[in-house]
Amino acid sequence: MSQSFESLESAIRSSVQRALEEDLVPDGDLTAALVSPELVTSGTLTARQGGILAGSDCATETFRQIDTKIKMSWHRKDGDRFNSGDALATLEGSLAKVLTAERTALNFLSHLSGIATVVAKWVEQAGDGAIIWDTRKTIPGLRAVEKAAVLAGGGANHRHNLSDWVMLKDNHLTGTTITDAVMLSRQKWPDRAVHVECDSFGQVQEALDAEADILLLDNMTPEEIKHCVSIVDKNTENGTKRPLLEASGGITLDIVSNYSNTGVDYISSGVLTNSAPALDIGLDLINLG
Repeated sequence: MSQSFESLESAIRSSVQRALEEDLVPDGDLTAALVSPELVTSGTLTARQGGILAGSDCATETFRQIDTKIKMSWHRKDGDRFNSGDALATLEGSLAKVLTAERTALNFLSHLSGIATVVAKWVEQAGDGAIIWDTRKTIPGLRAVEKAAVLAGGGANHRHNLSDWVMLKDNHLTGTTITDAVMLSRQKWPDRAVHVECDSFGQVQEALDAEADILLLDNMTPEEIKHCVSIVDKNTENGTKRPLLEASGGITLDIVSNYSNTGVDYISSGVLTNSAPALDIGLDLINLG
């Protein structure tokens, strides 16, 4: 629904560059400098636990930025499920260069695969009901690659940034009303969606009357959300365009199925990106001499 103004390819390059600078500025890899440049190695990126792959392009780009001569071959693609012990990729190249790139590549792969794995669990629990949506609760500087990991896990992307569409939350409505804020949004940005956070039935009705495009039903129980859905359905039964409905706030993996069957279109949670544990993925090397 949202489109990033920065291409994913560009985001990967810049994210990897920043990560490598953290490791290599100012004097490079002091330990790898002790390794003979003549030594060549081959290795396998191996899963220590099962999950969903994401971040393969980040790992590839990490090795590429360190040494374009390192050869990589992936046995899985982003979105694929894997088991503990599975070989995800093989590589071959200078031992010193591989050692320099190793941790950064694994950091990306483990973190992003962790996100994809968590998202896949939410998608499975949601079943055929609502679509699982991410949020802007991402690590600064890694939003594009984290949102790509959400897609790999079977979820969908909410706004990439604040320029994508108008989202009126409670603090934005200080000193104004939903009706006036939606009207002003239409005047300023007629081609952008207007998304309104609602935490009461009255706000739902006001947002409907103002013809908002998306309603965020915040911190409501499944029963309250079902009532909101009935309000929306009643107000749009005469052919009026139905807004999209999003449920958010206090929803966890163990109860997401209860919300998925309420009639909402999306369920969003910051947990997908800001609390996903990293998967254990390692690099097993063989010295080729």
